[in-house]
Amino acid sequence: MTEGNFVDYVKIYVSSGKGGKGSTHLHREKFIEKGGPDGGDGGRGGHVFLVGNKGLWTLFHLKFARHIKAGNGGDGSGDRSTGADGDDKFIEVPLGTVVKDKETGEILFEITDDGEKQILSRGGKGGLGNWHFRSSTNQTPRYSQPGLPGAEMDVILELKVLADVGLVGFPNAGKSTLLSVLTSAKPKIADYPFTTLKPNLGIVAYRDFQSFVIADIPGIIEGAAEGKGLGHYFLRHIERNSTLLFLVPVDTADIKAEYDILVNELTKYNPEMLDKERLLVISKCDMLDDELKAELKTELDVAFKDVPYMFISSVAQQGLTELKDKLWKMLND
Repeated sequence: MTEGNFVDYVKIYVSSGKGGKGSTHLHREKFIEKGGPDGGDGGRGGHVFLVGNKGLWTLFHLKFARHIKAGNGGDGSGDRSTGADGDDKFIEVPLGTVVKDKETGEILFEITDDGEKQILSRGGKGGLGNWHFRSSTNQTPRYSQPGLPGAEMDVILELKVLADVGLVGFPNAGKSTLLSVLTSAKPKIADYPFTTLKPNLGIVAYRDFQSFVIADIPGIIEGAAEGKGLGHYFLRHIERNSTLLFLVPVDTADIKAEYDILVNELTKYNPEMLDKERLLVISKCDMLDDELKAELKTELDVAFKDVPYMFISSVAQQGLTELKDKLWKMLND
């Protein structure tokens, strides 16, 4: 999927159908002079539903569908005939879609399961026909109820990517390159910062036909939680990852400092991020010989006592099998 087709934020206007009006019909039949009231009820207005679809990965199909309306209910008629219900509208969304009220910012609900169906806007109730208002003292009611109007609202749909592993790192840390060698994904790769403008997903093939999903999140910089750079647009995607892979290039000035900045930005955005499994991966290690790697390992053993770390090189294909083994073990433990 190209970056231009990945849409994770849309605003739409939805309107449910209004209910049909009840009938004020009086029964007329040969040889029956005063048949009395027999007006039927109006049909209900159509609902607007959101339905989870595991086959969707983006909200792109809703990018240009800004107004979504359900059908109106039919009017009641004679012989106590009820009007037809309005046509319901079903909006399919990818799993992980959060629905918010645009005016208040309140989270209404979230779609997380395939086939899950939630009512976004409920249709108006149909009006009662004059049949319901007959009585011993009012044998010929000539009135009925109008249908209730439907509901209208502006909503925001936000997609939080569902992936097993999230790649977290500074711009140009090598996240897209790692994704391209671990999976069949073809992310944009270049030697300048902020190459990745949208999250990329890839499926890692593991042993015995097993697999897991890995997501490349656009680069995070210091201050991302306050809105700096591009990462603040995509921090919400990391909330859905069960394991976080922190990618730091070996040629960075201070590996521990860079790691601490990344953790700090995630914590400021959502403190619950600290509860996730973490793995530090030192990339571009094909630049190191065995002696330098041993010296670096001594330093990292002191700096990262509670965080597991690994050395890899995406370009030289070093340490990738061990990385997949480690991620699979973390995901299944």
